[in-house]
Amino acid sequence: MVVKICVVSAFALLILFIGYLGMRKTRTFSDFFLGGGKIGPWMTAFTYGTAYFSAVLFIGFAGKIGWGFGYSGLWIALANALVGTLLAWWLLGPQIKRMAIGLNVATMAEYFEKRYDSKFLKLFSAISIFVFFVPYSAAVFIGLSYLFKSNFNIDFTLALLFMGLFTAAYLVMGGYKSMTMIDVAFGIIMMAGVTILFFSTIQKGGGLAAITSGLNAIDPRLTGWVGPPGFWPLFSLVFLTSVAPLGMPQLVQKFYAIKDQRSIRIGMGGSTFFAVLICGVAYFTGATTRFFLTPASAPEAFIGGKPDVDALIPVLLANVIPASLSVLILLLILSASMSTLAALILISSSSIAKDLYAGFINPDVSDERLTVLMRVFSAIFILLSVIMAYFKPDTIVAILGISWGAIGSVFLGPFIWGLFWKRAGKAGAIASSVLGLGTCLMLYLTGSPSPEAGTVGMMVSLAVNPAVSLFFPSRNTALK
Repeated sequence: MVVKICVVSAFALLILFIGYLGMRKTRTFSDFFLGGGKIGPWMTAFTYGTAYFSAVLFIGFAGKIGWGFGYSGLWIALANALVGTLLAWWLLGPQIKRMAIGLNVATMAEYFEKRYDSKFLKLFSAISIFVFFVPYSAAVFIGLSYLFKSNFNIDFTLALLFMGLFTAAYLVMGGYKSMTMIDVAFGIIMMAGVTILFFSTIQKGGGLAAITSGLNAIDPRLTGWVGPPGFWPLFSLVFLTSVAPLGMPQLVQKFYAIKDQRSIRIGMGGSTFFAVLICGVAYFTGATTRFFLTPASAPEAFIGGKPDVDALIPVLLANVIPASLSVLILLLILSASMSTLAALILISSSSIAKDLYAGFINPDVSDERLTVLMRVFSAIFILLSVIMAYFKPDTIVAILGISWGAIGSVFLGPFIWGLFWKRAGKAGAIASSVLGLGTCLMLYLTGSPSPEAGTVGMMVSLAVNPAVSLFFPSRNTALK
């Protein structure tokens, strides 16, 4: 315990020191939000991966999906790597960078305004970001608090308060510069951590064959191509977690900030390898919860004989990882989560400070004041996220499902078609965004699981834009 406290304290001090260094180099809004638009390929590769995968993956998704789907959850890992990462870098990255330079935009809401000549779409997308990123950040805070509770026996509320204050101090100081400076170290820690986690799990279970045999004895579908819940729930999770990132503002921002087109080509391979390793190990480990944990052997992971899906992975880690290596796993999940939180907070605060305040209320705001507002709204966003996390409205997967589904429904149709099809027009973009979000929320509020509601909402968003644009064509003179 003493070793863990010392290592985590040193880790926290290092992050705060990096935040201080970032603050010294942050002079303008561009510095705070995009690192000056000159971030190199390897920094971008790591910051993309660490923003994509967080405590939500390791604690919420790996536990719930692994317990329910078994090995078939690895389809999600494969799709996350090939679609959410490789396709994003190879197909979208170069076009995003060209469009950002050509239209002179720094945020997704600004892109929508100039691409579609629509103030409404700018307002709608900015508000959607702030509203639906609060539950996403809350889910990350919940996961981190479970982690601290299981490792240090700290009360959930105290752990939540500590993580909120720590995140605010780190990010409000340095912004994107401090985030990219530390993300390389975060990424290395994550890769080392999942490697140790994989081999420790195999060793503890007596080998891969023994684990597979044990899962097969519990339910043959746990080792089959499609797990017990069936095809549609699995497909929804694959689609939600792999296609939504193609339009997620916190990931798209990485291509605004990267230095040039050549850097995109270099960073693509590293980011994809990172995704394969991190996701593959996370979902494999999640599948082994059925093998290792039972109400008799790990009562703290069950409530009334049923699994507490958000507690499964923290309890599993305590049982599988040797005590001498457990601190590295703790740092693994801390590293992933800090970067994700930083990315979410930057995007959310910019939606209010840059898109709403500077875009509608005070267009002549000074760069210095805009940077101050970014810091203020970053702190407000963290406060709202911590408050939501305190009430724990649902499981981590459910909270994240509605957040990703809603954001994907708002952004995918206008964003993807806007990048690659010049005939995509204002009416189609607005209809796809509004109808996509409306479909997602209606399904969720009438009882559909959030991943399935989000998947249908995103499909509607992608289908509506070209259909409406063909019937209501418009020409945007901003496009060459």
